[in-house]
Amino acid sequence: MQTYDFIAIGGGSAGIASANRAAEYGKKALIIEEKAVGGTCVNVGCVPKKIMWYGSQLNEDIKRFGPEYGIQVDNQTLDFETLRKSREAYIDRVHNSYFSGFESRGTDFVEGHANFIDNHIVEVNGEQYYGEHIAVVTGGRARLLDIPGIEHVDVSDDFFAWETLPKSVVLIGAGYIAVELAGVLNGLGVETTLAVRKERPLRDYEPTIIDALTEEMQAAGVKILTHHNVAEIVKNNDDQLTVNFQEGDSLTAEKVIYAIGREPNTDKLAIENTDIALDDKGFIKVNDYHETNVPGVYAFGDVIGKVELTPVAIKAGRTLSDHLFNGADKFYIDYDMIPTVIFSHPPIGVMGYTEAQAKEKFGADKVKTYESSFADMYSAATSNRRTVKMKLVVVGDEERVVGLHGIGFGMDEILQGFAVAINMGATKAQFDQTIAIHPTGAEEFVTMK
Repeated sequence: MQTYDFIAIGGGSAGIASANRAAEYGKKALIIEEKAVGGTCVNVGCVPKKIMWYGSQLNEDIKRFGPEYGIQVDNQTLDFETLRKSREAYIDRVHNSYFSGFESRGTDFVEGHANFIDNHIVEVNGEQYYGEHIAVVTGGRARLLDIPGIEHVDVSDDFFAWETLPKSVVLIGAGYIAVELAGVLNGLGVETTLAVRKERPLRDYEPTIIDALTEEMQAAGVKILTHHNVAEIVKNNDDQLTVNFQEGDSLTAEKVIYAIGREPNTDKLAIENTDIALDDKGFIKVNDYHETNVPGVYAFGDVIGKVELTPVAIKAGRTLSDHLFNGADKFYIDYDMIPTVIFSHPPIGVMGYTEAQAKEKFGADKVKTYESSFADMYSAATSNRRTVKMKLVVVGDEERVVGLHGIGFGMDEILQGFAVAINMGATKAQFDQTIAIHPTGAEEFVTMK
């Protein structure tokens, strides 16, 4: 049996970050991964999604805005195969960089499925490994409902395996994955419908921002069906799929993608051989420092059911190893104050509390908001003008900024710098004292009245 100081079960962003950091401190570290290195993010998540988002945005913008900028493209067509090959070539380069990083740091890597033998021993490919410290970072997978015909649908993983684009697609779901894929597919020229169970997608986000999103999506050609619940999926003789809704209507398309949330990959690890506690949904229970109830066993990333974002998993992994192997204090992640971007069309940037959430937490009498709405300059010179909406949520007499929300061209890049300021406790007055960069969309956050 081989012995390690640190074992990461899962070779995604969380496992790579934590094991590599442990190896940098001279510890013997092992990553175990049964599929492709890089996990969801690199292979079927944020990395290929962003490339597809760029391709979709470019294709859409040339059509929508190009002519009024004087850019004429005759017979504009999209070669999906070229886009797909460019995407896969980039991912291959990322894979190679990971293995180069393992080699330079001395991080061991084993391909295979891990099963727990006990709290600190796992078995892979018939070999057993003991870990003084073990991180369970096996990620998650798309959740599906048990309804008739569910075997005919695709999930986000399947989208990245498509070799050709369908002419039409129905997306089921109200979360960021459904919204992002709807924008990408519509921008690539696919007839796209988004069906959500309640009154709008992304219901937990600031309503004014989501209202602007739905207006822009519909203006771009996405059909949004609200208050629609799926009853069954029927595969027709021509291989098209018909979605029958509980409300009585139906819709037929070449593809149906389910994106209703994700569930943890904890059910096939033989966790029953350990004392690791799970909640009723299969997520691993952890404390504020990602420690399980078993000493020396940790969990973070998508398996704990909090914020399923790659940078969060990376931060948790690196700071855990900093603490375990370099004497750093335990690192607390405030899951209420994480900067987040939805790569919709246009993108949404969010950090902190919505107005409603802030009033619930701090009291309605202590909360104040500032808002701005304008046409972005990217589209302002055309007849297809897009509205940018921004909102600040502040609390207390000092008006400390506890929420920042925006939708519009460039929000994905705007947010990061403001996140630093908010993390440092910036107030509205300090925002106002900052000289604006003109003409930009970002300047609105420091000129709101």
